[in-house]
Amino acid sequence: MNRAARLNDVGPLAINLRWIVRLRWGAALGQSVVILLARRIFTLELPLVALFAVIGIELGSNVACARWQRKRAVREWMLAAVMALDIVLLTVLLHLSGGSFNPFNFLYLVHIALAAVVLRPTYTWSLVALSLACFGSLFGGVFGLPVRAHDHHADQMEMHLRGMWVAFAVAAAFIVYFVDRIRRALADRDAELERSRHLATRSERLASLGTLAAGAAHELATPLGTIALAAGEMRTALDRGDSESVAADARLIQEQVQRCRAILDQMASAEAPGETPSRLTIGELAENVVEAMRSFGRLELAHVGDSHARAVLVPRRALEQGLRALVKNACDASRSTVVTVGSGHDSEWAWLDIRDSGDGMPPEVFARLGEPFFTTKEPGAGMGLGVYLTNALAEQIGGRLEFESTLGLGTTVRFVLPLAPDEQPTRAQL
Repeated sequence: MNRAARLNDVGPLAINLRWIVRLRWGAALGQSVVILLARRIFTLELPLVALFAVIGIELGSNVACARWQRKRAVREWMLAAVMALDIVLLTVLLHLSGGSFNPFNFLYLVHIALAAVVLRPTYTWSLVALSLACFGSLFGGVFGLPVRAHDHHADQMEMHLRGMWVAFAVAAAFIVYFVDRIRRALADRDAELERSRHLATRSERLASLGTLAAGAAHELATPLGTIALAAGEMRTALDRGDSESVAADARLIQEQVQRCRAILDQMASAEAPGETPSRLTIGELAENVVEAMRSFGRLELAHVGDSHARAVLVPRRALEQGLRALVKNACDASRSTVVTVGSGHDSEWAWLDIRDSGDGMPPEVFARLGEPFFTTKEPGAGMGLGVYLTNALAEQIGGRLEFESTLGLGTTVRFVLPLAPDEQPTRAQL
């Protein structure tokens, strides 16, 4: 399994636990070294058996955490439980080595800082409360560093101050190291995921192109075959001098060429790469579409309010092509009845409604609306890409398609668009 796949399988919680385990190994080693140095250099009388027993519990729990991570999923409460155990074990170590007088009580801040990085606020504040309670318990008795009997109070204070300096350095080093490693590990994971998403997007686009190409080849095969047949018959008619048959074949070829062009236009309804967005009002958009589609059926405009007062910023050619595909669908569904193209807006959105007065769609057809290559038209009358590509375009420009259909009453398609930011005055305001 490559590195990207491994990072995809490991979530942030597992990464956090992995680094907590590493930090605990280092903490156990550091605690052992400090205990031995304090015993040897400062000749402190420390309960070594009890202290190393606590460190042994820490090591055993760390082994269990490492095994759990390799076999099972990591949950956030597990991280909180491990950190709570560390706070309790630190409190026991401090109790056994000077209590509140032990300068290494700074290490409570390490656990709080780590909790703030890897846990939700609820768990973090719970560990803060636990740390305060455990730290407060150190004041329950009279403690002091277990030094030699002949050492004076000034000697103990000097040792305490030096210990505070060492404890501060240790705490700062642990916090910086751990936080930096967690940040880098998560950044690496995010980068790998982003690369994986990019590759997945490219694969999806290639698959879409392959699907479109297959659909186009399927749809174009029929008219191209008809053109080839008509051309052959035209050649035979020319040899016979049959001008009437030649004219009929020429008309058939012309119809099939228009059909090929319609199929290619339908495929081009998605946003063209590099097309510069244009500013126009939703009213102008509706008028342009109606004007272009008048030959397909009876169309009516129905503006709601002043549709020329607010503008949208869109790829004009691609959007008008997609809307024409929707209007053509409505005209096909309405047959000889009227198709209404309405427009309107509110404070944030503009919309264009295409309402037919056809038979509506049954639930099983409505459920599949927008699937690529799904169509209820006769073979050769459409390739089932108009709604699919127009919906993809709507998502690309931050809009959406909404559908409503009632059997016996017709279907309404609403194309919703975000209003253009920082609008300039439109023609209705000049």
